[in-house]
Amino acid sequence: MKKLVLIAIIFFATCITAFAQDFKTHKVKQGETIEDIAKQYLVTPFDIYALNPDAKKGLKVNTVLIIPTSKVKEEDLTTETKEIIGFRTHKTKRKETLYSISKEYDIEIDEIKKHNTFLYANNLRKGDKLKIPRYKTVVSKVTIDNSIKKYKVLPKEGKWRVAYKFGITVPQLEALNPNMNEVLQPGDELNVPNISNNEEKVIEENYNYYTVLKSEGYMALNRKLGLTQEQLETLNPELKESGLKLGMVLKVPSDVDTTISANDVANTNLTSHLKNFNTKRIALMMPYRLNRIDIDSIADVKRAIRTDSRLSISLDFHAGMLYALDSAKRLGISTYLKVFDTRDHASEVTKILNSNDFSDYDAVIGPLMPDNFDRVASDLKRDNIPVISPFTTPKNLYDNVYQTVPSSDLLQKAMINFVKLDTLPKHIVIISDAKNKAVSSMIRSELAASKQIFSRKDKDGKDSNYILISDLDGVFKPGRNIVFLETSNEAFASNVISMLNGIHNDEQQIVLMTTNKNSAFEGENISNYHLSNLKFHYPSANKTFSSSTTNGFVNAYKRDHNGVEPNKYAVRGFDLTLDVLMRLASEEDLFDASGSEIETEYVENKFRYSKKLFGGYFNEAVYIVKYDDLTIVEAK
Repeated sequence: MKKLVLIAIIFFATCITAFAQDFKTHKVKQGETIEDIAKQYLVTPFDIYALNPDAKKGLKVNTVLIIPTSKVKEEDLTTETKEIIGFRTHKTKRKETLYSISKEYDIEIDEIKKHNTFLYANNLRKGDKLKIPRYKTVVSKVTIDNSIKKYKVLPKEGKWRVAYKFGITVPQLEALNPNMNEVLQPGDELNVPNISNNEEKVIEENYNYYTVLKSEGYMALNRKLGLTQEQLETLNPELKESGLKLGMVLKVPSDVDTTISANDVANTNLTSHLKNFNTKRIALMMPYRLNRIDIDSIADVKRAIRTDSRLSISLDFHAGMLYALDSAKRLGISTYLKVFDTRDHASEVTKILNSNDFSDYDAVIGPLMPDNFDRVASDLKRDNIPVISPFTTPKNLYDNVYQTVPSSDLLQKAMINFVKLDTLPKHIVIISDAKNKAVSSMIRSELAASKQIFSRKDKDGKDSNYILISDLDGVFKPGRNIVFLETSNEAFASNVISMLNGIHNDEQQIVLMTTNKNSAFEGENISNYHLSNLKFHYPSANKTFSSSTTNGFVNAYKRDHNGVEPNKYAVRGFDLTLDVLMRLASEEDLFDASGSEIETEYVENKFRYSKKLFGGYFNEAVYIVKYDDLTIVEAK
């Protein structure tokens, strides 16, 4: 018995020694959170909860927490803290905002509100006298108690892989390594939390990974990834304790698309969110090519507008833009607009960039063509100036680039998701030519139990771009039949559409769809009556506004243009410009106003931006439209 007691005492003493070496304690102070404490000791909230399960119910002042410590000490960290040494008085001028005042005095907006509490309930007004704190900076050495260590980057490892491995967010990794390269190279040495090797997370190649963006909650992730909060927490248990955080890396199933989502969200009315009324500085770059036109000759100008498609597009877009500026002005948003003629030439774009300072511009719209656009976006990237592509897909999606037209992949996915969400009974058939066989197979993999039909081939095995009525024998069933037609060949489209229209009846209803509505569906041999009869559905970046709809822009345009309605380029100029101005007035800059939870809609276009992990912003808002009684309307 004595031996058992002695062994127990020795074991208990050993445990105490080990405990003292591997852990330390922290007494909770007023206002501290688990995140604050974890940051202080460079551990994760999950680590603290694991040793202190009662802390999940809430922290109480003077509660003693067990904190894991590290075994290797590399170096102390230098920290800077600010102490208030007094106040200065600022009298608010007209058009000043909290943002502009915070920039003037280099302090946070929250600090201004903290010492001027009336701002929590009231808007800033001209003549308000504000107390602006004055600080002194105190530099001190802080010992991290061996909680960081050095780590050498392995091949193929980027920021998110390293952050995931050590259980921290990408911003936390960046905070630990202020001089870290934007793109990590094998052998780079980084500061990381000093956890043991068996605690490091393993990147599993049979999973995909997603980095949480600014303001993303579980609802936004459900829209983007198709995963519920419960599913995310099952794959990432730390979410139950820490919740979602900016830069957190989440493990998701391998078949989840982490870059594109086309599900709808509720539209955001930015009118009620306007707060930044500084004059917006916007540059427009378009290929007017006025150097080629004798502007003193009306006939020459008319001829140029009629024959030069790029000039015509530029002028229509510009016209719509001016109406947007007027609409924004009515909301209190003033704009300084400067227009540049790129002449559709690289040397002229270079001349514009070298002759002008764009560092104080809020956004640049254009140029029109991808090569010139890429030149501008690359040059303005160093000043982080948003550059917006109005019609085309940019060659490079830099951090400052906005791709406003949804990609073809996203349009495809939107159309397929539309069918997936349709719970009514249906039979699906996919008809395609040889060039679109891959698309046909992709649709079939997404929509189970669908049937594929391909165009016939000639004796040499080449695609003949037609099918026979016998190819459709027994294919359609009573009830609703959804037919995907995937082709860019007008003859094949005409051949199939005519047959489908002849087969369609009340017993066997046929609804025609495509994931890519191209010129093949607009040719002379394509009957709009047939398309309307088949309720032709397709994905689109824009919808067609109804002439019967009351709209201020459309009415004003018709009034100024002898009853002529604006074309799609003028409408896009209005929609895109007004959206940019409204977003700029709702936040400090365009980047802050481009969260994926914000979707705006105007006359024909809607915008919801998602940010590429290592790149810029792309519009993921898509319409599904259909032919209905010879008009094109949005499909619900």
